Amino acid sequence: MSDTPYRAGFVTFVGRPNVGKSTLTNALVGEKVAITSPKPQTTRRAIRGIVHRQDGQLIIVDTPGVHRPRTLLGERLNALVESILGDVDVIGFCVLANEKLGPGDRFISERLDDFPRAKKVAILTKTDQASRTEIVDQLARIGALREWDAVIPISSTAGEQLDVLSDVLLDLMPESPQLYEDAQVTDEGEDDRIAELIREAALDGVRDELPHSLAVTVDDRVEREADGDDPGLLELYASLYVERDSQKGIVIGKGGSRLRSVGERARHEIEALLGRRVYLSLRVKVLKEWQRDPKLLGRLGF
Repeated sequence: MSDTPYRAGFVTFVGRPNVGKSTLTNALVGEKVAITSPKPQTTRRAIRGIVHRQDGQLIIVDTPGVHRPRTLLGERLNALVESILGDVDVIGFCVLANEKLGPGDRFISERLDDFPRAKKVAILTKTDQASRTEIVDQLARIGALREWDAVIPISSTAGEQLDVLSDVLLDLMPESPQLYEDAQVTDEGEDDRIAELIREAALDGVRDELPHSLAVTVDDRVEREADGDDPGLLELYASLYVERDSQKGIVIGKGGSRLRSVGERARHEIEALLGRRVYLSLRVKVLKEWQRDPKLLGRLGF
């Protein structure tokens, strides 16, 4: 029996858009629980990914990025982030290894003072894309921002230093009983994960104004008859919501070509998630100004 105390607690990663917060979450969990995209504000929910270790559990809360809200949705996402930052045990501040610190980084670093309960760890991301000199210089800049509980350079895609980060985060967690079952990697419902995979596929390659206006719901699922060990085909019917007719045209594409491509990419991801064959039917609908309408936000799960 080990003398090491069992620890469990909550960590969230903050940082500018595209510093690799969701990619890091997936890499630590060892499974895709958060969608990734180069578009800002891709993450819209507090998605919990669970890292299981012999000596404890890390519960990673992948949150929307802090930003200046322009809509009611933006205000609600910021409020969600505020409540999470006030509750977690550790905040991981993510900074790119290959870009100098900007005003956005400094703004977020200063905001960390508002959450004194949480321990603070600086994480230098995407070190595989930076030279040794860039990494050393960036570590010095980060160190000058504040006193950190730890500063760790990592690469999620190359798998570098993830075990070190995991060790450090767990050491900062309180002693605790196990919080989640061994097999559980997220507390997201299956339909929510499916809707996110469809949204991820739809975000790929679209223009800047569309990502904020795009929402997805899973409307129906029909089980086809199983055949022996084959669980049978699962029919999924989902809706993609946009705010304007012009956006509907962008999502569908010429002759429906883009929507077919989105459906094909999403179906492959969903089949990998569920481990079974899927038929996916997508419809695009216009909900005017849904980001600003309290009733529509509630209907879409915000």
